[in-house]
Amino acid sequence: MLKRHEVEILLKAGHPKTEVARLSGVSLRSVKRIAQEKPVVEVDDKAERNKRQIGRPSTVQNFRKQVVGILEETPELASLEILRRVREAGYQGGKTALYDLVASLRPKSAKPLVRFEGLPGEFSQHDFGEVEVEFLNGTRQRIHFFASRLKYSRYLRVSLVKDEKVESLIRTLAEHLASWGGRPLLCVFDRPKTIALKWRKNGEVTEWNPVFAYATLELGVGVELCWPYQPRQKGSVENLVGFVKSSFFKVRRFYDEQDLHQQLQDWQHEVNEQRPHHARPESSQPRVWRQKRRACGL
Repeated sequence: MLKRHEVEILLKAGHPKTEVARLSGVSLRSVKRIAQEKPVVEVDDKAERNKRQIGRPSTVQNFRKQVVGILEETPELASLEILRRVREAGYQGGKTALYDLVASLRPKSAKPLVRFEGLPGEFSQHDFGEVEVEFLNGTRQRIHFFASRLKYSRYLRVSLVKDEKVESLIRTLAEHLASWGGRPLLCVFDRPKTIALKWRKNGEVTEWNPVFAYATLELGVGVELCWPYQPRQKGSVENLVGFVKSSFFKVRRFYDEQDLHQQLQDWQHEVNEQRPHHARPESSQPRVWRQKRRACGL
């Protein structure tokens, strides 16, 4: 249901159906079907499957071991030939289901990573981070923070949080979007452990955190997950948490937590309004601010 919600967001933004299929990772046929459906108001996937009577036993799964054996012996064997062999073994299902199974099991060659830029208002990146801080007053404290960045303008927001639970994520995400004066089409999360409860090996979410899911409906944003070692969806996603640690926490000293808060505000002003970003060295301070507003669709 959240994937349907993402498709709706992209369609409302005026993207062609073919572009929506590419961005969301679903088929063009599914995009056309979703365009004719009513807006998503529920996020309970199980209830929706029961309502639509989805979930018949898969015939092709009975031949999974045989397909695995064929691919281990000849990884490059054509899917048509695999279909012929499996039919000889008794498979009577459709070729599309078998081709999907072969595609999911066939070893994939590594592809070169492409820098993920995005257009104004398309994407924002969000992630939790934590760091051990030793204050100048002699105390030590583990600091949790939530970072957000607009992918086009690189406008950054970092907030200290008490924990990395879903309530902290939603509240801080809403604050960051409000501070930008708008919302992007898609919010990209690097670590899904807080927002996804169950998922398949290929990274497809089978059960979302219900609190997070309903919050995204209220905020009106689509959600994309970039899983570790699987950056194929959006190309190379920059290490947002690593940037905050290396550019702020590891190069500054703080007397106490209050001093940390103040320095964090000063640092964000410097990064957003004064320091040109290496990806856009031509940006001056007024242009950065205009990029920020343009990236939010203002």
